[in-house]
Amino acid sequence: MATDSDLVEGLVEQYGSPLYVYDLARLRSALEDLRTALPQPSRIYYSLKANPHPGLVAELRRGGARAEVTSRGELAAALEAGHPAAELMYSGPGKVPAELDEAIAAGMRTFSTESFGDLERIGAAAAAHGVVADCVLRINAAGAPGQGGLRMTGGPSQFGFDLDGLARERARLLAEGTRIVGMHFFPLTNARDEEGLHAELANSVRTAARLRDELGIPLQLLDLGGGFAAPYATPGERPVYRGLRTSLTAVLDEHLPGWRDGDPVIAFESGRYLVGDSGRLVTTVTDVKHSKGSDYAVLDSGINHLGGLSGLGRLLPLSAQPLSPVPDDRADEGPTTVTLAGPLCTPADILARVAELPGVRPGDRLVFPHVGAYGLSASLLGFLGHPAPAEVLVDGGKAVSATRLALQRHTVAPLADLQSKDSPAMPDTSAPTATDTTTSTAHGWDEEYESVLHDVLPRLAAKGPLLPDSSLKAAGLDSMAMVEVLVRVESAYGISIPDSELVAATFATPASLWHVVSTLREQAVGPAA
Repeated sequence: MATDSDLVEGLVEQYGSPLYVYDLARLRSALEDLRTALPQPSRIYYSLKANPHPGLVAELRRGGARAEVTSRGELAAALEAGHPAAELMYSGPGKVPAELDEAIAAGMRTFSTESFGDLERIGAAAAAHGVVADCVLRINAAGAPGQGGLRMTGGPSQFGFDLDGLARERARLLAEGTRIVGMHFFPLTNARDEEGLHAELANSVRTAARLRDELGIPLQLLDLGGGFAAPYATPGERPVYRGLRTSLTAVLDEHLPGWRDGDPVIAFESGRYLVGDSGRLVTTVTDVKHSKGSDYAVLDSGINHLGGLSGLGRLLPLSAQPLSPVPDDRADEGPTTVTLAGPLCTPADILARVAELPGVRPGDRLVFPHVGAYGLSASLLGFLGHPAPAEVLVDGGKAVSATRLALQRHTVAPLADLQSKDSPAMPDTSAPTATDTTTSTAHGWDEEYESVLHDVLPRLAAKGPLLPDSSLKAAGLDSMAMVEVLVRVESAYGISIPDSELVAATFATPASLWHVVSTLREQAVGPAA
């Protein structure tokens, strides 16, 4: 009977080393464990910052988790995984107008706000699209006594509204284009101590109720954040938090008695707990050497693939284990203390300084466990240009997906060209428009043109027939997609689109682009029959 190590070894033979392997069964188990630990009814958001792999995001969506995103890249991953934009939450400090514009154009309407300035920028982006953004206020509140884990708020911080500032400037909450619908707390992270975690969550509930009553802040949605722990690149088990549901339910009943009926909706978010123990990194020893009293095992993977901040002392020591049992001919060699180094040209590329491994030799496979969260996407992927490991999803002992991240360099146009003042505003894509029933053929273009846009922009194809006023940007038209569209329409119609037309106004909608294409075609061959 094939063992787990046989499965992984077979995957390495197929896809190469190093290799990330994610087990979807563990993902489902973690989601169920978290749901069991939380008061019900409650909403769970998966924080894509832990791992934005669309296959993992899609599996959690199928299990009922929504998604919380903090960037355009994470937004694209959530949409690719099938999340409706209207159900996503956008959070994080430092949101810029361009990303807010893109999120709202895609249909997002719920945002966590970190400051009055953040709120006003969200409102301005929403107002430009003629919509209203639902905003929850992230609160920078004092922590509960005896808390555990890494604190995220409570002192001076880029995260959240200070309580005294809210009381002093509450009139600024009436920002155009926004509607305050609740509050967001995330006071700590990676808390293994259930008592400390309960104390923080309970303190957040009490603070939310007080701000609602004293300042009149609406409370339709209360996001209590997370803090749920998981081991990182070391052996161990996820905490189960057996008493949290009962203790926190009592706090909610006392301070927010309508919560069971959705007044407010109670939400939690988690990243590492949901995906952490689903992933492992398989590496191969390429060299073993002795240097001035120390032994080194050099691996084909380093901080470019795992623990990118470990060289700065920001992460706990990592732990590797042999993939397969030690062969009999090495059984008497005993454990050997080695430093596990990566392949990068920097002394910072150290994954473990004191690893106890029995007689390690070149060609051995080592496994770093529990790296489904903050693994590849949190690493120095671009440093030295080594290819990224393949990432394989397994379910029931079989590979169901295999992909590889790749960094690509492409030419970009000056911002002034892409943000022409004459560029029309993108329409609201959250509801049908008056032109939704009009067929594309009534607007002059042919099947070739529609095929090009649908091939390059699958989100556009998913909406059905090509509509003249659909937003190409909201459908995913970035710089690379723009180049592909250019090449294909120029080839199809025997034209060359001049640089003067490579502006945002041209690529705003199918109709605006077709106007340029058809005009150039007529100039080249005369009007179409």
